[in-house]
Amino acid sequence: MDSSQRVDSPRIPRRRAAPWLLGFAFALIAVVTVVDILAPPEVHLGPFLVAAPALTASFAGTRTTALVGAVAVLAQVVVAVARTSLTDLNHTYQILALILISVVVTFFAHLREQHESKVSRLRSIARAAQGAVLHPLPRRSGPLGIASLYLAAEEEALMGGDLYAAARTATGTRLLIGDARGKGLDAISEASLVMGAFRVSAGRAGALPEVVASLEAGVGSAQYGGDGEDDGDSEAEFAREEAFVTALVLEIPDDEPVVRVANCGHPPPLILRDGRVVSLTSGAPSPPLGLTAVLSPDVVVESFPFRVGDVLLLYTDGVIEARDRASRAFYPLAERLPAWSGDSPGDLLHRLSTDLTGYVGGRLGDDAALVAVERRAPGAVSPADGAS
Repeated sequence: MDSSQRVDSPRIPRRRAAPWLLGFAFALIAVVTVVDILAPPEVHLGPFLVAAPALTASFAGTRTTALVGAVAVLAQVVVAVARTSLTDLNHTYQILALILISVVVTFFAHLREQHESKVSRLRSIARAAQGAVLHPLPRRSGPLGIASLYLAAEEEALMGGDLYAAARTATGTRLLIGDARGKGLDAISEASLVMGAFRVSAGRAGALPEVVASLEAGVGSAQYGGDGEDDGDSEAEFAREEAFVTALVLEIPDDEPVVRVANCGHPPPLILRDGRVVSLTSGAPSPPLGLTAVLSPDVVVESFPFRVGDVLLLYTDGVIEARDRASRAFYPLAERLPAWSGDSPGDLLHRLSTDLTGYVGGRLGDDAALVAVERRAPGAVSPADGAS
């Protein structure tokens, strides 16, 4: 599983009723019909037949709901003939009421199908938008094996303010991972601007501080509506002025066993080496993007050993700030990583994401982005690299 997360636009599926649920609706009609026929003259169970189409409308489509309603009406006719006659006033009103209710619930089933179809189309559009903004990272880049994963906190969301990107240079690979402040469309907009600036600047020959300066300009365009000038005093404008993005910008040369890191207020990367976890942190990080030019225009770039066999893990704070549902303890990322020593980047992220979601009880409190990078010997090919 050594690959980046890829997003495909699925076909919009038709709702299909579960066989046992549909069988329950027909069984309900049969039971009510038989019991009503056998009941004493003063007992009338026909009104219970309305439950069958009403329940069907909650899980099946328009045609199936209409079919169950028609069968329920037919059953009511059978009851009327068996007990008295179709001209009996009581049974006539029951049949008319059942027809009316069946038509109403069928109409609501139709409305629900239309709504689900719109939601499915929106999801398809969102997936396409995510694929356009958050590009899948390459499986290989020079001597590096790469895998990435995005975990959205919201059930219907596909992307938030977390971001990652990679770019190939003449001498190595540059990577970006970050987390835009806030949530919603503003955070997504900031993330897309930063990634766009990275893709434009990272492939150039400039040093990492120049790349960071380009990213800083991208965040500045988000703050001032893209024209560099503050032209509003609304709450939305104030929120944009408050925008910032924590980020790591990394450079991994092909021919040197090192990784160079510019840390702009982001959680430090980890290296999994020989079953041990090493945190790549020494001095104080630079301020987040959006604050760098104000607080500290000098970007600090540090170098750390990154040898063959090492696996570098980049992550956003949605991982380390995830809490156990019972104890409310933070997820112990550095303690869990050694258990997956020796895994490929893709397998590592798969095991990590499974463990993380189990730790929090199934749903994260914040989006999380993960990137795993393994330095391999020149010419080495992982078995996963040959998989499509």
